[in-house]
Amino acid sequence: MERSNKVFIATSLDGFIADKNGNIDWLHEIPNPENIDMGYQEFTSRIDALVMGRTTYETVLGFDIEWPYQKPVFVLSTTLSKVPENLEGKVFLIKGTLTEVLAQIHKKGYNKLYIDGGKVIQSFLKEDLIDEIILTRIPVLLGEGSPLFSSQPNKLNFECTKTQIYLDKIVQNHFKRIKE
Repeated sequence: MERSNKVFIATSLDGFIADKNGNIDWLHEIPNPENIDMGYQEFTSRIDALVMGRTTYETVLGFDIEWPYQKPVFVLSTTLSKVPENLEGKVFLIKGTLTEVLAQIHKKGYNKLYIDGGKVIQSFLKEDLIDEIILTRIPVLLGEGSPLFSSQPNKLNFECTKTQIYLDKIVQNHFKRIKE
């Protein structure tokens, strides 16, 4: 059974996933009248479940929309004790080391995972647990905010396998981890 951990995320040109106030409204400043999803549906068709941190989970809850995920969502949290009643059976709280968390998720039959949330992605990268990154660059410099990447204990090599331009402004790169 193939197991993989994939990232699909957007950043500013200077590498931030949220501005200094935690806002992400700048992601939608470029007009997209045809609502092009920039490969998101195709990406999510290739995953079994999502793994995200508490902050990302709470951000999504704050969007004031219906729960947007069709696949199970595992939320890494040591502080949350329950999910809203309407999300029971859709959202699962999980804790432990990343190895323990992955073992629990794999035991449930979910092997192709979408890893989301800045701190969670950073943690997975530090443990060399990311196999693929789809990184969409929005042409704006935020100057400060929440960075996607943090310091790494080891160098990780990736290969760019595809580059696509959306709306004549947004660049998306697909990277695969090269394990030596």
